[in-house]
Amino acid sequence: MAKKQTGFTLIELIMVIVLIGILAAVAMPKFVDLGTDARTAAAQGVAAALSSASAMNYAARKANPAKGVAVADCTAIGALLETGMAGYTVTSAAIAVDTTNTACVVTHTSGASATFVATGI
Repeated sequence: MAKKQTGFTLIELIMVIVLIGILAAVAMPKFVDLGTDARTAAAQGVAAALSSASAMNYAARKANPAKGVAVADCTAIGALLETGMAGYTVTSAAIAVDTTNTACVVTHTSGASATFVATGI
């Protein structure tokens, strides 16, 4: 009586390895370039913080002119953050008093940048 052997053939194992290799080759570029996405997201986060700081400063200054900081340029908004702006710069642009649609640009030393809206007071 002959024994029946079970298991995978060499061809089946090679096909599985080839399929895994193709899947890895397709997925790899997406995971390799996550650094650029991370830097862009970080710049957008700083831009959102600057926009919020500008709005809070505007509200504080409107309620009591002795509070808050006078803002007439985009670069002045960076001083509103407590933790500072290490590695980031804000492009200079004039902001008129009570104007809420001035677009300012924050840029990281890596080149990633984001736009935020500032309010002059």
